[in-house]
Amino acid sequence: MSTTRLTMSQALVRFLAVQYVERDGVEERFFGGVFGIFGHGNVAGIGQALYQYRDSMPFHQARNEQAMVHIASGYARMRDRLGTFACTSSIGPGATNMITGAALATINRLPVLLLPGDVFASRRSDPVLQQLEVPSRGDVTVNDAFIPVSRYFDRITRAEQIVPAALAAMRVLTSPAETGAVTLALPQDVQTEAFEAPGEFLEKRVWHIGRPGPDARAFASLAELLRSSRRPLIVAGGGVIYSRATASLRRFVESTGIPVAETQAGKGALPWDHPSSLGGIGVTGTAAANAIAAAADLVIGIGTRWSDFTTGSHALFAQASVRFASVNVAEFDAGKMGGLAVVGDALATLDLLSLVEYRVDDGYLAETARLKADWNRLVDRAYSLAHAPLPAQSEVIGAVNEAAGADGIVVCAAGSMPGELHKLWRARDPKQYHVEYGYSCMGYEIPGGIGVKLAAPTRPVFVLVGDGSYLMMPSEIVTAVVERTKLVIVLVDNEGYASIGALSRSLGLDGFGTRYVYSSGRPALDSEAEPVAHLTDVKLGANAGTLGASVLRAKTIDELREALKTASKSDELTVIHIAVDRYEGVEAGGAWWDVATPEVAETENVRLANEKRAEARRRQRWHIGP
Repeated sequence: MSTTRLTMSQALVRFLAVQYVERDGVEERFFGGVFGIFGHGNVAGIGQALYQYRDSMPFHQARNEQAMVHIASGYARMRDRLGTFACTSSIGPGATNMITGAALATINRLPVLLLPGDVFASRRSDPVLQQLEVPSRGDVTVNDAFIPVSRYFDRITRAEQIVPAALAAMRVLTSPAETGAVTLALPQDVQTEAFEAPGEFLEKRVWHIGRPGPDARAFASLAELLRSSRRPLIVAGGGVIYSRATASLRRFVESTGIPVAETQAGKGALPWDHPSSLGGIGVTGTAAANAIAAAADLVIGIGTRWSDFTTGSHALFAQASVRFASVNVAEFDAGKMGGLAVVGDALATLDLLSLVEYRVDDGYLAETARLKADWNRLVDRAYSLAHAPLPAQSEVIGAVNEAAGADGIVVCAAGSMPGELHKLWRARDPKQYHVEYGYSCMGYEIPGGIGVKLAAPTRPVFVLVGDGSYLMMPSEIVTAVVERTKLVIVLVDNEGYASIGALSRSLGLDGFGTRYVYSSGRPALDSEAEPVAHLTDVKLGANAGTLGASVLRAKTIDELREALKTASKSDELTVIHIAVDRYEGVEAGGAWWDVATPEVAETENVRLANEKRAEARRRQRWHIGP
């Protein structure tokens, strides 16, 4: 076997540059490049290797380590998990800054490769700058914190270990069932040590992404459940979109008439105006989807992990004899809800389901159509409230939805907007709706938008971000400008954390600690505090301008529409700043969500909230199966 003498870092970079994936006969390069921030822990190892092989592995500089992982996640989601970026940081805070990004990627089942620097494996220099010392264990470093949020973790303590570790990393990254964050901790001395790298390790490798079909017995049981059902419902999760199974889903529901409700990750599985599309389900869902869910006798989840927002904290599916079937490529997710587990690819399983002779009755079709029409009228009203003196957030969503057209992509993550987007956004395309809600990570929006734009450079990308999330990660405006990545960022100013403010008020806490207010040395309640005047004292739009963005200010929805037109025509990254009424939201449609309340409290409103929760919890059910 031929070998080449390389440092561990050089061998790894060369390996990453020649990794490809193939599905359905289409071959694609897996790594779009490497994002990184260099320090003493990686500059002479990974840094030198990236410079040496810059023609085969593009390098991109980020401004925040967490943000570069979000960029990789946004790119991976837009690429249907068939591509990602690697992210490298120095040891210490550079590495631990990536942990939040790793958690987001793993929870959302998105592949990202993390290459944090680590302390000297030789330990000759211990303790080095930024080293965590654990008296009871000499082999612990801060990178051990990646272990619970990574789908695969390894620490490379000898140069030749990179060969099996890199192969294991790719196995996980390219697995539809096991993917998530993969962390290879790289001690700074080992990064620079040389070994004889096998020639085969450095050659092009194509990883086949298969479409495993369901077990014959499980599928037969699913077909029988379907044939015996009178009120079936499909819950479409992200797996439908990642599997590129939307056309198969459409064919199946058009032949059967079965209605479809969508999770956050699955929104867009059907176009919003398709007769079978009921929109979002659960806590942030539509009244139409939740009404059908409450009375369904069979719920078929396809590619969903059944979070509490989808199930209404297990209180949504209320029919006494309801049965569940979960179609998922991951056995872990297929086994949830206590029903029939159908382990298989979404597209392969839907194509088989299309062969089953079944059709819902006309009464069920009419009920679905009526509920859908009622909800569409509510969305029309929410888009055109003409709320004054400040517009409502729902009107902002409507204006952006109109500006996005058939090709634009909306990116969002945290706060009150994901809930209203799930209810109100009219998705026309399976990749148009990009809302990170598995981790609901504040600060994801702008870097996530960069990742989306890098994966789909010809499509317009609209980032919706609240002022709370914006202040978490404005630095990546600089990254977008430097990368010449055009985004239209709509900065919605609601004076703080509007989502949790609404939740706080519902729990009898009067928005405590959720509104940006002047400090007075006492608890800040909505009813007592003096708010910070954002438009005069805190100039968020001006801040974006200092980071390289073109800034537009809109006071009304008509001004917002004009600003969106201007931004769409421009070649520059544009931030549109608009203030909205923090108290005006869309309450209709949502299911109950279980939030813990104090069993004893001095405040009467808190006691009442606890009593209300106790009453609602009686609707919670154990979904254990027959």
